[in-house]
Amino acid sequence: MAALVSLSDLLGDFVVYRRLEPFDPRVPGVSTAWREMGLAGPVIVRKREPQYARVAVWILRRFHSLQAPGIEPTELLVIGDTIGNDGGAFTLLTTTTGWRGAAFIGADVPSQRSMSSWQGDILIANRWQSLADWLEQLPGRGLALDERTIVIVDIDKTALGARGRNDRPIDATRLEGIRQTVLKTLGTTVSWETFAAIYEELNQPVYKNLTADNQDYLAYICLMTGAGIIRLEGLRRDYRSGAMPDFAAFINQVQLLAANLPPALAAIHEAVYEGYRRNDPTPFKDFRRREYLAAIARMGHLPDDTPEEVRLREEICLTREVWDACRWLQARGAVLTSLSDKPDEACAPTPELAAQGYLPIHRQPTHLLGQPLGL
Repeated sequence: MAALVSLSDLLGDFVVYRRLEPFDPRVPGVSTAWREMGLAGPVIVRKREPQYARVAVWILRRFHSLQAPGIEPTELLVIGDTIGNDGGAFTLLTTTTGWRGAAFIGADVPSQRSMSSWQGDILIANRWQSLADWLEQLPGRGLALDERTIVIVDIDKTALGARGRNDRPIDATRLEGIRQTVLKTLGTTVSWETFAAIYEELNQPVYKNLTADNQDYLAYICLMTGAGIIRLEGLRRDYRSGAMPDFAAFINQVQLLAANLPPALAAIHEAVYEGYRRNDPTPFKDFRRREYLAAIARMGHLPDDTPEEVRLREEICLTREVWDACRWLQARGAVLTSLSDKPDEACAPTPELAAQGYLPIHRQPTHLLGQPLGL
C-alpha cells in the first residue's frame, strides 16, 4: 500500500464547502465579496439555486487566475456522483458562462455489466474505471484539456468514499454523528437501535418532502421522534395524510411544545429553530461537528496491510480512479478545484480543534483505494 495522501495533494486549497468561503486565503468568499458576486447580501446559495452560478464562476475565475494568470478559461469539466447536484451544477455553469465542457457522473454497480452513456455533455457510468474512456473521448468532443480548462471534483462519494464501492463509511459518519448527539443529549440509557431504525426509515426517497434531502433536518427529526416528542406512528400518519407535509410543519409543531422540552433537548431545538428561521441550510451544527470528528476518525486509520474488503467497509479512502484522472488533467495544465455542497461544520475543525492539530477533510491523509486507470 502506498503512503497516505490527501485531496489537498491534488487541489491545494482550491476548495469551497457549503459556506462558499474558499480555503485559499487569496480568494474571498460570499461574506466579504457578495457585492462583487452580484448578490443582494452575504447569503449562502446551494448548487441547485440559479444564483449559485454567479458565486461559483466568480470564485472559479479567481482560482484559475492564480494558477494560469493571463489565460482566459474556456472549458469546464465536472467529476461527480449525482446527476442532480453535480450534473445540474455543470449544466448551470456551462449555460451561464458559455464554456465548452463535459461531466462524468460515476458509481460502481457490480451487479450490472459495465456500461456508460452520454446524455448531452454528461457521461453516466456504472464503473469508476470508465473515467479513462471519458478522458479519451473528450478531445473528440472538441475539448483542449489544457490551461484553459477548469476541473471541479466533487468530494463526498466521488473523490472520497467512491459511490457504490466505499460510500458506506461516509454514511456511517452521519449515523455516528447522530449517535453521539443522542448520547450527549439523552444519556446512555436510551436505545440507540431505536434512533438508528428511525433514521433508516426516514432516510428514504418517500420522505424527501419531509426531510428536504437535508441531513440536518433528518438528524433533528430523528432526535425529536426518537425522544418521543413527536411519535413516529403519528408522524407517519400525518405525513401520509398531508397534515405534516414538510420540515416546516414538523419543527413548528415542536416549537409549540418547546416550553415542556427537557433542558438538553430544548437547547438543541432553540439552536436548530433559530438557524432554520435564518434560512441557514446547516442549522444542526452540533450534529455536523460530531459528523466531522467521525469522518476524521475513519480516514487513514487502518494499517497498510488491512484487507481490502475491510478497508472498503471501515475507512474513507481517496478514489484511485478519480486521483489518476485528475493527475492526468493536471499534467496537461488544467486547474483542479472542488466546489462541495457539504457543510463546513462536517468538513473542517473548529478553531479549538485546529489548535490541537485537526485538519479539514481535504487535507486529512488517507489511503488510495481502487484500480489505476493506466493513462
